[in-house]
Amino acid sequence: MQNRNSSTVTEIVLLGFQNLQNLNIFCFLLLLIIYCVSVCGNLLIILVVSYSRSLHSPMYFLLTQLSLSDILLTTIIVPNVLPVVLHQVSSVSLMRCLTQFYCFAATISLECLLLAVMSYDRYQAICHPLHYTSTMDLTFCIKVVLLCWLVIFLVVLMLSITMSGFEFCGPNVIDHFFCDLDPLLALSCSDTFAVKMESEVLVIPLGIFPVTVIIVSYVYIIITVLKIPSVTGRQKTFSTCSSHLAVVCMFYGSLISMYLFPNQGDIKKILSLLYTVVTPLLNPMIYSLNNRDIKLALLKLLYNIVSSVLDMGKLSICLSTSSIKCN
Repeated sequence: MQNRNSSTVTEIVLLGFQNLQNLNIFCFLLLLIIYCVSVCGNLLIILVVSYSRSLHSPMYFLLTQLSLSDILLTTIIVPNVLPVVLHQVSSVSLMRCLTQFYCFAATISLECLLLAVMSYDRYQAICHPLHYTSTMDLTFCIKVVLLCWLVIFLVVLMLSITMSGFEFCGPNVIDHFFCDLDPLLALSCSDTFAVKMESEVLVIPLGIFPVTVIIVSYVYIIITVLKIPSVTGRQKTFSTCSSHLAVVCMFYGSLISMYLFPNQGDIKKILSLLYTVVTPLLNPMIYSLNNRDIKLALLKLLYNIVSSVLDMGKLSICLSTSSIKCN
Protein backbone atom coordinates (compact mmCIF):
# COMPACT_ATOMS: atom_id res chain seq x y z
CA MET A 1 0.00 0.00 0.00
CA GLN A 2 1.32 3.43 -0.83
CA ASN A 3 1.83 6.26 1.61
CA ARG A 4 -1.48 7.86 2.60
CA ASN A 5 0.21 11.20 3.39
CA SER A 6 0.63 11.93 -0.32
CA SER A 7 -1.34 14.81 -1.78
CA THR A 8 -4.98 13.95 -2.51
CA VAL A 9 -5.95 13.78 -6.17
CA THR A 10 -8.91 15.95 -7.16
CA GLU A 11 -8.38 15.95 -10.93
CA ILE A 12 -7.85 13.11 -13.40
CA VAL A 13 -5.91 13.55 -16.64
CA LEU A 14 -7.11 11.44 -19.60
CA LEU A 15 -4.42 10.89 -22.23
CA GLY A 16 -6.83 9.60 -24.87
CA PHE A 17 -5.27 8.96 -28.28
CA GLN A 18 -1.71 10.25 -28.42
CA ASN A 19 -0.96 9.23 -32.03
CA LEU A 20 -3.57 11.30 -33.84
CA GLN A 21 -1.02 13.94 -34.89
CA ASN A 22 -2.89 16.29 -37.27
CA LEU A 23 -6.03 14.15 -37.45
CA ASN A 24 -7.52 15.38 -34.17
CA ILE A 25 -9.98 17.80 -35.82
CA PHE A 26 -11.08 15.15 -38.32
CA CYS A 27 -11.58 12.57 -35.55
CA PHE A 28 -13.42 15.16 -33.44
CA LEU A 29 -15.88 15.88 -36.27
CA LEU A 30 -16.25 12.18 -37.06
CA LEU A 31 -17.08 11.31 -33.45
CA LEU A 32 -19.50 14.24 -33.25
CA ILE A 33 -21.32 13.07 -36.40
CA ILE A 34 -21.39 9.47 -35.13
CA TYR A 35 -22.84 10.64 -31.82
CA CYS A 36 -25.57 12.71 -33.45
CA VAL A 37 -26.49 9.90 -35.86
CA SER A 38 -26.50 7.33 -33.02
CA VAL A 39 -28.80 9.38 -30.80
CA CYS A 40 -31.14 10.31 -33.67
CA GLY A 41 -31.24 6.73 -34.99
CA ASN A 42 -32.06 5.20 -31.63
CA LEU A 43 -34.60 7.92 -30.84
CA LEU A 44 -36.22 7.22 -34.21
CA ILE A 45 -36.51 3.52 -33.34
CA ILE A 46 -38.21 4.42 -30.04
CA LEU A 47 -40.53 6.90 -31.78
CA VAL A 48 -41.51 4.50 -34.58
CA VAL A 49 -42.24 1.63 -32.19
CA SER A 50 -44.24 3.90 -29.87
CA TYR A 51 -46.20 5.40 -32.76
CA SER A 52 -47.14 2.23 -34.65
CA ARG A 53 -49.71 -0.02 -32.98
CA SER A 54 -48.58 -2.95 -35.12
CA LEU A 55 -45.20 -2.82 -33.34
CA HIS A 56 -46.64 -2.98 -29.83
CA SER A 57 -45.23 -6.43 -29.11
CA PRO A 58 -42.64 -7.81 -26.66
CA MET A 59 -39.88 -7.98 -29.28
CA TYR A 60 -40.20 -4.32 -30.25
CA PHE A 61 -40.68 -3.19 -26.66
CA LEU A 62 -37.36 -4.82 -25.80
CA LEU A 63 -35.85 -3.16 -28.87
CA THR A 64 -36.87 0.27 -27.54
CA GLN A 65 -35.16 -0.56 -24.23
CA LEU A 66 -32.00 -1.54 -26.11
CA SER A 67 -32.16 1.75 -28.04
CA LEU A 68 -32.56 3.64 -24.77
CA SER A 69 -29.54 1.81 -23.37
CA ASP A 70 -27.53 2.70 -26.49
CA ILE A 71 -28.46 6.37 -26.13
CA LEU A 72 -27.34 6.37 -22.50
CA LEU A 73 -24.10 4.54 -23.30
CA THR A 74 -23.00 6.79 -26.15
CA THR A 75 -24.05 9.94 -24.21
CA ILE A 76 -21.96 8.88 -21.22
CA ILE A 77 -18.86 8.29 -23.35
CA VAL A 78 -18.76 10.48 -26.48
CA PRO A 79 -19.32 14.01 -25.06
CA ASN A 80 -16.44 13.35 -22.66
CA VAL A 81 -14.25 11.89 -25.43
CA LEU A 82 -14.63 14.89 -27.73
CA PRO A 83 -12.37 17.28 -25.73
CA VAL A 84 -9.87 14.44 -25.22
CA VAL A 85 -9.66 13.90 -29.01
CA LEU A 86 -9.58 17.60 -29.84
CA HIS A 87 -6.82 18.53 -27.39
CA GLN A 88 -5.21 15.04 -27.27
CA VAL A 89 -5.37 15.30 -23.49
CA SER A 90 -8.12 16.38 -21.11
CA SER A 91 -8.67 16.72 -17.38
CA VAL A 92 -11.81 15.98 -15.39
CA SER A 93 -12.61 16.17 -11.71
CA LEU A 94 -12.28 12.99 -9.68
CA MET A 95 -16.00 13.04 -8.82
CA ARG A 96 -16.96 13.41 -12.49
CA CYS A 97 -14.60 10.57 -13.39
CA LEU A 98 -16.13 8.27 -10.77
CA THR A 99 -19.65 9.24 -11.87
CA GLN A 100 -18.80 8.42 -15.47
CA PHE A 101 -17.53 5.00 -14.42
CA TYR A 102 -20.69 4.24 -12.40
CA CYS A 103 -22.95 5.24 -15.32
CA PHE A 104 -20.78 3.35 -17.80
CA ALA A 105 -20.86 0.18 -15.67
CA ALA A 106 -24.63 0.48 -15.33
CA THR A 107 -25.37 0.87 -19.04
CA ILE A 108 -22.95 -1.88 -20.12
CA SER A 109 -24.51 -4.26 -17.58
CA LEU A 110 -28.01 -3.27 -18.70
CA GLU A 111 -27.08 -3.92 -22.33
CA CYS A 112 -25.84 -7.42 -21.44
CA LEU A 113 -29.07 -8.25 -19.61
CA LEU A 114 -31.30 -6.84 -22.35
CA LEU A 115 -29.53 -8.83 -25.07
CA ALA A 116 -30.07 -11.98 -22.99
CA VAL A 117 -33.79 -11.21 -22.55
CA MET A 118 -34.13 -10.53 -26.28
CA SER A 119 -32.49 -13.87 -27.10
CA TYR A 120 -34.95 -15.61 -24.77
CA ASP A 121 -37.80 -13.82 -26.55
CA ARG A 122 -36.55 -15.12 -29.92
CA TYR A 123 -36.21 -18.61 -28.44
CA GLN A 124 -39.84 -18.59 -27.30
CA ALA A 125 -41.05 -17.19 -30.64
CA ILE A 126 -39.24 -19.79 -32.76
CA CYS A 127 -39.14 -22.88 -30.55
CA HIS A 128 -42.54 -22.48 -28.84
CA PRO A 129 -44.65 -20.33 -31.20
CA LEU A 130 -48.00 -21.68 -29.95
CA HIS A 131 -47.27 -20.61 -26.37
CA TYR A 132 -45.44 -17.40 -27.26
CA THR A 133 -48.32 -14.99 -26.63
CA SER A 134 -49.05 -16.49 -23.23
CA THR A 135 -45.39 -16.64 -22.18
CA MET A 136 -44.01 -13.38 -23.60
CA ASP A 137 -46.57 -10.65 -23.13
CA LEU A 138 -45.93 -6.96 -22.53
CA THR A 139 -46.64 -7.25 -18.81
CA PHE A 140 -43.98 -9.93 -18.43
CA CYS A 141 -41.47 -7.88 -20.46
CA ILE A 142 -42.11 -4.75 -18.42
CA LYS A 143 -41.52 -6.71 -15.20
CA VAL A 144 -38.30 -8.19 -16.57
CA VAL A 145 -37.01 -4.79 -17.71
CA LEU A 146 -37.85 -3.24 -14.32
CA LEU A 147 -36.01 -6.12 -12.66
CA CYS A 148 -32.99 -5.42 -14.87
CA TRP A 149 -33.02 -1.75 -13.87
CA LEU A 150 -33.28 -2.75 -10.19
CA VAL A 151 -30.30 -5.09 -10.53
CA ILE A 152 -28.27 -2.35 -12.22
CA PHE A 153 -29.18 0.14 -9.48
CA LEU A 154 -28.02 -2.31 -6.80
CA VAL A 155 -24.77 -2.98 -8.67
CA VAL A 156 -23.95 0.73 -8.94
CA LEU A 157 -24.92 1.22 -5.29
CA MET A 158 -22.56 -1.57 -4.20
CA LEU A 159 -19.65 -0.21 -6.24
CA SER A 160 -20.21 3.37 -5.15
CA ILE A 161 -20.40 2.42 -1.46
CA THR A 162 -17.23 0.34 -1.71
CA MET A 163 -15.28 2.99 -3.64
CA SER A 164 -16.55 5.95 -1.61
CA GLY A 165 -13.87 5.37 1.01
CA PHE A 166 -11.02 5.13 -1.49
CA GLU A 167 -8.16 7.61 -1.39
CA PHE A 168 -6.51 8.74 -4.60
CA CYS A 169 -3.09 10.15 -3.88
CA GLY A 170 -1.44 10.04 -7.27
CA PRO A 171 -0.44 9.70 -9.97
CA ASN A 172 -3.51 11.15 -11.62
CA VAL A 173 -2.98 10.12 -15.26
CA ILE A 174 -5.17 7.55 -17.06
CA ASP A 175 -4.00 6.25 -20.43
CA HIS A 176 -7.53 5.90 -21.77
CA PHE A 177 -10.28 8.10 -23.21
CA PHE A 178 -12.77 7.48 -20.39
CA CYS A 179 -12.78 6.42 -16.75
CA ASP A 180 -12.84 2.64 -16.51
CA LEU A 181 -12.48 0.43 -13.43
CA ASP A 182 -8.92 -0.88 -13.82
CA PRO A 183 -7.32 2.54 -14.54
CA LEU A 184 -9.16 4.04 -11.55
CA LEU A 185 -8.06 1.27 -9.20
CA ALA A 186 -4.48 1.73 -10.39
CA LEU A 187 -4.60 5.34 -9.16
CA SER A 188 -5.92 4.49 -5.70
CA CYS A 189 -3.61 4.27 -2.72
CA SER A 190 -6.26 2.37 -0.72
CA ASP A 191 -6.73 -1.37 -0.50
CA THR A 192 -8.73 -2.25 -3.64
CA PHE A 193 -9.17 -5.94 -2.83
CA ALA A 194 -12.86 -5.55 -1.89
CA VAL A 195 -13.93 -3.85 -5.12
CA LYS A 196 -11.86 -6.28 -7.19
CA MET A 197 -13.66 -9.17 -5.52
CA GLU A 198 -17.02 -7.46 -6.08
CA SER A 199 -16.28 -7.00 -9.78
CA GLU A 200 -15.22 -10.64 -10.10
CA VAL A 201 -18.42 -11.81 -8.41
CA LEU A 202 -20.63 -9.47 -10.46
CA VAL A 203 -19.21 -10.90 -13.70
CA ILE A 204 -21.26 -14.05 -13.04
CA PRO A 205 -24.79 -12.56 -13.05
CA LEU A 206 -23.99 -9.68 -15.41
CA GLY A 207 -21.62 -11.38 -17.84
CA ILE A 208 -21.48 -15.15 -17.72
CA PHE A 209 -25.20 -15.69 -17.08
CA PRO A 210 -26.40 -13.48 -20.02
CA VAL A 211 -23.87 -15.09 -22.38
CA THR A 212 -25.02 -18.55 -21.28
CA VAL A 213 -28.67 -17.63 -21.89
CA ILE A 214 -27.81 -16.29 -25.35
CA ILE A 215 -25.76 -19.36 -26.35
CA VAL A 216 -28.33 -21.87 -25.08
CA SER A 217 -31.19 -19.95 -26.74
CA TYR A 218 -29.47 -19.90 -30.12
CA VAL A 219 -28.48 -23.56 -29.89
CA TYR A 220 -32.17 -24.45 -29.52
CA ILE A 221 -33.11 -21.93 -32.22
CA ILE A 222 -30.63 -23.42 -34.70
CA ILE A 223 -31.83 -26.95 -33.91
CA THR A 224 -35.45 -25.89 -34.46
CA VAL A 225 -34.64 -24.06 -37.70
CA LEU A 226 -32.74 -27.06 -39.10
CA LYS A 227 -35.83 -29.21 -38.55
CA ILE A 228 -37.87 -27.05 -40.93
CA PRO A 229 -38.13 -28.99 -44.22
CA SER A 230 -38.09 -26.13 -46.74
CA VAL A 231 -35.09 -23.88 -47.33
CA THR A 232 -37.38 -20.86 -47.68
CA GLY A 233 -39.01 -21.63 -44.34
CA ARG A 234 -35.63 -21.94 -42.64
CA GLN A 235 -34.45 -18.65 -44.08
CA LYS A 236 -37.66 -16.84 -43.17
CA THR A 237 -37.65 -18.18 -39.61
CA PHE A 238 -33.99 -17.45 -38.94
CA SER A 239 -34.32 -13.94 -40.41
CA THR A 240 -36.49 -12.99 -37.42
CA CYS A 241 -33.45 -13.23 -35.14
CA SER A 242 -30.61 -12.40 -37.56
CA SER A 243 -30.54 -8.72 -36.52
CA HIS A 244 -30.32 -9.59 -32.84
CA LEU A 245 -27.59 -12.14 -33.53
CA ALA A 246 -25.56 -9.56 -35.46
CA VAL A 247 -25.82 -7.09 -32.57
CA VAL A 248 -24.82 -9.78 -30.05
CA CYS A 249 -21.76 -10.75 -32.11
CA MET A 250 -20.61 -7.13 -32.41
CA PHE A 251 -21.15 -6.28 -28.75
CA TYR A 252 -19.78 -9.41 -27.13
CA GLY A 253 -17.06 -9.83 -29.77
CA SER A 254 -15.47 -6.52 -28.78
CA LEU A 255 -15.99 -7.16 -25.05
CA ILE A 256 -14.39 -10.61 -25.16
CA SER A 257 -11.53 -9.26 -27.26
CA MET A 258 -10.84 -6.77 -24.46
CA TYR A 259 -9.87 -9.68 -22.22
CA LEU A 260 -7.68 -11.21 -24.93
CA PHE A 261 -5.61 -8.00 -25.14
CA PRO A 262 -5.76 -6.65 -21.57
CA ASN A 263 -2.44 -4.79 -21.63
CA GLN A 264 -2.39 -3.55 -25.23
CA GLY A 265 -3.13 0.17 -24.84
CA ASP A 266 -4.01 1.20 -28.40
CA ILE A 267 -5.80 -2.07 -29.19
CA LYS A 268 -7.80 -1.78 -25.97
CA LYS A 269 -8.85 1.77 -26.85
CA ILE A 270 -9.99 0.72 -30.34
CA LEU A 271 -11.98 -2.20 -28.93
CA SER A 272 -13.52 0.14 -26.35
CA LEU A 273 -14.59 2.44 -29.19
CA LEU A 274 -16.31 -0.49 -30.90
CA TYR A 275 -18.75 -1.30 -28.10
CA THR A 276 -19.16 2.23 -26.70
CA VAL A 277 -19.42 4.25 -29.93
CA VAL A 278 -19.75 2.05 -33.03
CA THR A 279 -22.25 -0.50 -31.69
CA PRO A 280 -24.84 2.14 -30.63
CA LEU A 281 -24.48 3.62 -34.13
CA LEU A 282 -24.99 0.33 -35.99
CA ASN A 283 -27.76 -1.15 -33.83
CA PRO A 284 -30.63 1.00 -35.19
CA MET A 285 -29.32 0.56 -38.74
CA ILE A 286 -29.18 -3.22 -38.41
CA TYR A 287 -32.68 -3.47 -36.98
CA SER A 288 -34.27 -0.95 -39.36
CA LEU A 289 -32.63 -2.23 -42.56
CA ASN A 290 -33.40 -5.90 -41.83
CA ASN A 291 -36.91 -5.40 -40.49
CA ARG A 292 -39.77 -4.91 -42.93
CA ASP A 293 -42.28 -3.92 -40.21
CA ILE A 294 -40.07 -1.13 -38.92
CA LYS A 295 -39.45 0.20 -42.44
CA LEU A 296 -43.19 0.26 -43.18
CA ALA A 297 -43.96 1.94 -39.84
CA LEU A 298 -41.21 4.50 -40.50
CA LEU A 299 -42.59 5.31 -43.96
CA LYS A 300 -46.08 5.68 -42.50
CA LEU A 301 -44.78 7.98 -39.77
CA LEU A 302 -42.89 10.15 -42.27
CA TYR A 303 -45.97 10.30 -44.51
CA ASN A 304 -48.15 11.46 -41.60
CA ILE A 305 -45.56 14.06 -40.57
CA VAL A 306 -45.34 15.45 -44.11
CA SER A 307 -49.12 15.47 -44.41
CA SER A 308 -49.43 17.34 -41.11
CA VAL A 309 -46.84 19.92 -42.22
CA LEU A 310 -48.63 20.44 -45.53
CA ASP A 311 -51.99 20.81 -43.77
CA MET A 312 -50.50 23.36 -41.37
CA GLY A 313 -48.99 25.24 -44.28
CA LYS A 314 -52.32 25.25 -46.08
CA LEU A 315 -54.09 26.49 -42.92
CA SER A 316 -51.58 29.31 -42.44
CA ILE A 317 -52.08 30.40 -46.07
CA CYS A 318 -55.84 30.40 -45.56
CA LEU A 319 -55.55 32.50 -42.41
CA SER A 320 -53.15 34.95 -43.99
CA THR A 321 -55.41 35.52 -46.99
CA SER A 322 -58.53 35.68 -44.76
CA SER A 323 -60.17 33.09 -46.98
CA ILE A 324 -63.62 31.96 -45.89
CA LYS A 325 -63.37 28.53 -47.49
CA CYS A 326 -60.25 26.41 -47.43
CA ASN A 327 -60.32 22.94 -48.94
